[in-house]
Amino acid sequence: MTGSSTLTTSKQSPSRRSFLAGGAKTALSASAIVALSGAGAAMTRAYASSGDAAQDVAILNVALGLEHEAIGAYQLGAESGLLSKDVLNVAVQFQSHHKEHRDALIDAIRAMGGEAAEAEKLSDYAKALNASSLKSQADVVQLAARLELGAANAYLGVIPSFNSHDLAQVSARLAADETMHWTALTSALGGMLPKKALSFGA
Repeated sequence: MTGSSTLTTSKQSPSRRSFLAGGAKTALSASAIVALSGAGAAMTRAYASSGDAAQDVAILNVALGLEHEAIGAYQLGAESGLLSKDVLNVAVQFQSHHKEHRDALIDAIRAMGGEAAEAEKLSDYAKALNASSLKSQADVVQLAARLELGAANAYLGVIPSFNSHDLAQVSARLAADETMHWTALTSALGGMLPKKALSFGA
């Protein structure tokens, strides 16, 4: 999240919107790979037993696209000059989580013989996320909170689709990670937390 961090120029990666609209029934969450100790080995076993590595690589690349977008969004926030030191520190921490998710996903995809989707240019994320409309710290935090909430709901939504209990578990743990991010961001905005139970994943 510092000015020295960069995103790799690349082919277009899938968006959160496309994931929510079409990929959520079968997609694996990005940080699922790092949610468990020894997760890489567990995923390799699960995919080996599934017999459909090509489809799983495609699913993982959708999740990887989401992580690229999240990293880009936090980068844009950091470079906006709109964040106070305390809020910037939190944004840096959350971006670091997404970078760990990204790296673990890339490792898993390559271990399966696939080619990992690359990140877009930061300017492409800026256009897609309408970064020019960000005029205040609240605008930046609201954008991040919206992306985190969408990810949490999508990752919860895919859990029933897994044949592997291990993958269902790591997907749930990713959803918890994203929900934690959303809760912190919402609290920073002074927003209300959900009044009812079962508010996520519906």
